[in-house]
Amino acid sequence: MKKLRLLSSILVLLLFATTGYIHAQTVSGIVTSAEDGQTLPGITVLLQGTNTGVATNLEGEYEINLNSDQFENGTLVFSGVGFIQQAVPINGRSEINIELATDTQLLDEVVVVGFGSQIKEKVTGNISSVSASDIEGVPVNSLEQAVQGKAAGVFIQTNNGKLGQGIQVRVRGSASVSASNQPLYVIDGIPVTTANLSINAAATNPLADINPNDIESIDILKDASAAAIYGSRGSNGVVLITTKSGQSGATQFDANYSISTSQPSGKKDWLNADQYLELFNEAFANSSTDGTINGTLFGFTRDELFDTFIPGWDQGYDTDWQELAFQDNTSHKFDLSASGGDDKTRFRVSGQYSGQEGIIIDNTFDRISGRLNLDHTANDKVQIGTNLNVVKSVNNRLSTDNAFSTPIQLVALPPVQRPFNDEGEPSRETVYDNGLLFRDGASFETTVFRALGNAFINYEPIDNLILRGEFGADVLDQNEERWYGSSVSQFTGATRGTADNRYVRVVNITSQAYANYIKDLTEEQSIDITAGLSTQQVETDQVYVSGIDFPNDLFRQVASAATIDAGDATNTSYSFTSYFARANYSFDDTYLLNISGTVDGSSRFGENNRYGFFPAASAGWILSNEDFLEDVDQISFLKFRASYGFTGNAEIGNFPSRGLFGAGAYGGASGLAPTQSPNPDLKWETTKQFNVGVDLGLFSDRVTAEIDYYSKNTEDLLLSVNVPATTGFTTQTRNVGSLENNGFEFVVTTRNFVGDFSWSTTFNFGANENKITNLDGQVIEGSFVSQAVEGEPIGVFFAREYAGVDPDNGDALYYVHSPDGKDYSAGTTNSFNAANRVVIGDPNPDFQGGIGNTFNYKGFDLNIFFQYVYGNDIYNGGGTFQSANADFFDNQTVDQMDRWQQPGDITDVPQARLLGGNGTGESSRYLSDGSYLRLKTLTLGYTLPQSLMDRLSLRKARLYFTGLNLLTFTDYDGWDPEVNTDFTASNITLGTDFYAAPQPRTFEVGINLGF
Repeated sequence: MKKLRLLSSILVLLLFATTGYIHAQTVSGIVTSAEDGQTLPGITVLLQGTNTGVATNLEGEYEINLNSDQFENGTLVFSGVGFIQQAVPINGRSEINIELATDTQLLDEVVVVGFGSQIKEKVTGNISSVSASDIEGVPVNSLEQAVQGKAAGVFIQTNNGKLGQGIQVRVRGSASVSASNQPLYVIDGIPVTTANLSINAAATNPLADINPNDIESIDILKDASAAAIYGSRGSNGVVLITTKSGQSGATQFDANYSISTSQPSGKKDWLNADQYLELFNEAFANSSTDGTINGTLFGFTRDELFDTFIPGWDQGYDTDWQELAFQDNTSHKFDLSASGGDDKTRFRVSGQYSGQEGIIIDNTFDRISGRLNLDHTANDKVQIGTNLNVVKSVNNRLSTDNAFSTPIQLVALPPVQRPFNDEGEPSRETVYDNGLLFRDGASFETTVFRALGNAFINYEPIDNLILRGEFGADVLDQNEERWYGSSVSQFTGATRGTADNRYVRVVNITSQAYANYIKDLTEEQSIDITAGLSTQQVETDQVYVSGIDFPNDLFRQVASAATIDAGDATNTSYSFTSYFARANYSFDDTYLLNISGTVDGSSRFGENNRYGFFPAASAGWILSNEDFLEDVDQISFLKFRASYGFTGNAEIGNFPSRGLFGAGAYGGASGLAPTQSPNPDLKWETTKQFNVGVDLGLFSDRVTAEIDYYSKNTEDLLLSVNVPATTGFTTQTRNVGSLENNGFEFVVTTRNFVGDFSWSTTFNFGANENKITNLDGQVIEGSFVSQAVEGEPIGVFFAREYAGVDPDNGDALYYVHSPDGKDYSAGTTNSFNAANRVVIGDPNPDFQGGIGNTFNYKGFDLNIFFQYVYGNDIYNGGGTFQSANADFFDNQTVDQMDRWQQPGDITDVPQARLLGGNGTGESSRYLSDGSYLRLKTLTLGYTLPQSLMDRLSLRKARLYFTGLNLLTFTDYDGWDPEVNTDFTASNITLGTDFYAAPQPRTFEVGINLGF
C-alpha cells in the first residue's frame, strides 16, 4: 500500500513537471543604461503580480521562464536602485531588450548642512541622516528615542523609564569632562533650548515638546568639516532637524490615531515572605551573641528587634511590593495634518494630542501641539515664509531615584509587611517610607508652554545669488508645582503640608543673515559659496517660592500657606555672535573640496579670549567617475573623502570668566561680597578632529556602504581647579587638561529583493575609544564609584575588587593590589579597608549600533529593528541594600538565598549577617556587564487595496501594529541594561543603577488615513 502511494505521488509530480515543461516559454534579453549604453548588472526582472523573477548577470543579461498564459499576457517589471522602474508587456516575445533611465531624483538626494543643503553625492564630511519614515509611528515621547540605534557613532541612552526624563546623546564619544556633552540642536535653521530646567536633580527633556510626526528629516553632523560652521558649539556634534513643509497640489488631509499599553521591559526577582523570614532569621542567628536565634543582637532579642524595625512581620503578610510600583496604563495619540498649495503659496498645518500613562504609578505625560509651516513666492526674486510651533505639555512627575517617595523604591520594603491598613489606606508601619502614601498625598506637576518659530526671506538680486535673512524665537515657560499633604507630614516635617512653586522663562532669540552663491564656472568646474553672520541672545528668568501649613489638603497653592518660608528670583543671560563662511568646489564632478571657517564671540569667556576661530577643510574624490573604473560594472559609486578641522564647546555657566560679587547683609545693613575671582584668559574647549571615509555603491547601488575612521582630540578642558586660599577663593574655572576619542563607523544597506516582494536591510556599527590624557594631576570624583582620572576613559568605576567568599568561614574577600592595580601577588583579604581601590569597570561601550530589516509584499509591510550595545559595565549602587545578604531589613533579591551557610560551601554570596556589613561595601561585587541586544521596534502594517480606497474616497488607509522594546537579551541582572540613575547623571557618573525604573515595553495599534 505504501509503495502504491509513493508511486502515485511520483506520477503526479512527473505529470506536473511534464505539463510545466510542455507549456514553458523563455524570455531573455539585455538591460542597458539609457545614459551611456553600459550594461546593467543586478537589475531585478519580475513578472508583474507574482514572485517570479530573476536578476541580470554581470553582463546585464537575464532569462526568465514563464508558462504560456504569462508569455502571452504577462508584464515584466525592470527595476534597480538609481533607475526609473519600467514595466514592459511581453506579448509573446522571446527577446526583450530595454534601456533604463537614470533616476536623477535619487542621485540628487539632498542632505541638510549648516546654513544650506547639499547633494549627498558631493558631501565630503560625515553626516548621518534619519528620514521621517525611520521614526514615524514609534511610540515614544521624544525624538531622540526614535533615532536610538539608527545613526552610526551616535550613542543614545534614556536614564530610566519615567516619562519626560533626560536622555543622554553622545556623538562620537564624550568630548568634555565638565562642560556639556550634548549636541547642538537646530530646528529649521534655529538653535533651540535643550538645557535641563528641572527643580530637582532628575533632568527633564525639553525636546519632548517636539512632535516627532512633524519631522521630515534629521541630519547629524559628526565630523569637523560638517560641524565647524557652528564653531564653538560643534564639538559634540550638531543635530539638524527639518520639519515637514507643504507641496504644490490639491489639499491633502492625513489623520492618525493610535492606542497603546505598556509594561515593564524587565523585572527583578525578590524574596517572598517565607524566604525573607528564613534568610533574616539566619542572619540574626549568625550575628547574635550565641550564634543562634535565641541570642541577642545589640541587646535585643530576635522578636524585639523585628518588632521594632518590621512591625507586623509575624502576621502572615506576603506582599509583592514590586507589582504595586507598576500600573495598568493606556495611552492615546491623535494626529491631523493638512498640506497643499500652488506655485505661489504652499502650506502645511498639523496638530497632535498625545496622552501617555507611564508604567510607574502616578506618572503621566500629556502634550498638545500645533504647527504651521508656510512659504510664499512673491515674485521671481523674493520668497518669504514662516515655521511656527506652539505646544503645551503637562508631566506628572516622580521624585528622583534616590527618594523613598519614588514608587520603584517600594521594593525595599519587606514582603512580611502589609501595604494597606484595615481602613484601606497606605500603611505607615513600614521599615522605610511607604511610597504609596505619596501616590495620593503628594503631587509634582510640570507644565510647559512653548512657542518655537522662525520667519525668513530669500532674495535673488542676480542669477545664482540668494540672500537670506532669518529671525527665530524659542520661548519656553516652565512651571513646576510640588505639594506634600498632611498624610506625608511624617516624611516632610511639615505637619499641615508644604508646597513650592518654581517658574522659569527662557527666551532664545536668533537672527541670521547669509548669502549663497552657486555657479558653474565652466563645463567642468562649479562653486557653492556661503557666507554670513548669526547672533543669539538667551535670557533666563526664574522665580521660586515655598510655603508651609495649609488649612487642609484641599488647599495646595503656595498662596494658601500660613507661612512663606523661602523664595528667590534670578535672571541670567548669555549671547553668541558668529561670522561664518564656506566654499565648495567641484571639478569634473569628480574632485571635491570644501573649506569653512567660523569666528565665534561669546559673553561666557574672558575679555582676552572673547573670540575664537574654527576652521575646517575636507576633500573628496569620486573614483567611480574616473575612466579607469568605467568598465567595472560592479561598482556603481565609489568616493574617498577626508577632513580635518576645529570645533569648540562653550556649554558651561554664563559667567565663569568674571569676577563676581554677591549681595548680602552685615550688621543689619545690605552689602556686597566677592564670590568669584576673574579669569580673563578663559576660552573655549577646542576639539581637533580628523576623519577619513569611503562611500561605496555596488551592483547599481543594490549594496551601499559608508566606512569611516576618526580621531578627536579635545584640549583646554574647562575645569574647576584648586587655587591657593590666600587669593580669597578655593577654586577657579580654567582651561586645563585634554582627552581623546578614536573610533570606527560602518554603515551598509542592501536591497535584497525588489518588486512585489521587497526586502531591504540596514546595518550600522560604531566603535569608540575614549581616554582622558591630561587633568593636570587632578582626580575628579563622581557619584558612587565613578571617577575621571588621567589615562582612563571618562567615568571609570574605581573601587575594591571583590574576590568572592572564603569557603571556610563565609567572609567576603577582596583582592589586594599593588599600587598600580595590576599585581595580585598580595592575595586576598577579608578586611574591606585593607583592600585598595582600582579601576574595576568602564561604563563606555566598546561599540553600539542597530540592524533593521524592512519587508513589503503587496499591501503588507513589516519592519524589524534591533538595537545593540556591547562592552559597557553597569554599577548597581542599590546593590549594597538589595543584594546585601540580609545586612539590613531591606527585601533582598532572590540570588541572596545562595549565601554561604557552612564550611566548604562555594558561592559568591557571603554569609548572611544582620547589621554585619559582610561584603556590602562598594566593590566589583555590584558590577555587571551591561551589554544588550534589544528588539527595539517591530511594526506590521497593512495598506488597503487602491480599488477599495477609491470606493471609500480615501487616498490612503493603513492599519498597523508597533511594538517597542519587545525583547531584551542581556546578562545584566537589574531591571534594565539601558540605565543611568537620574539623580547622579553627569559626564562622569555614567552607567549607574540606583532603583532606576526599567524602560517600557509598549504595544500600539493604530490607523493612518489620507484623503
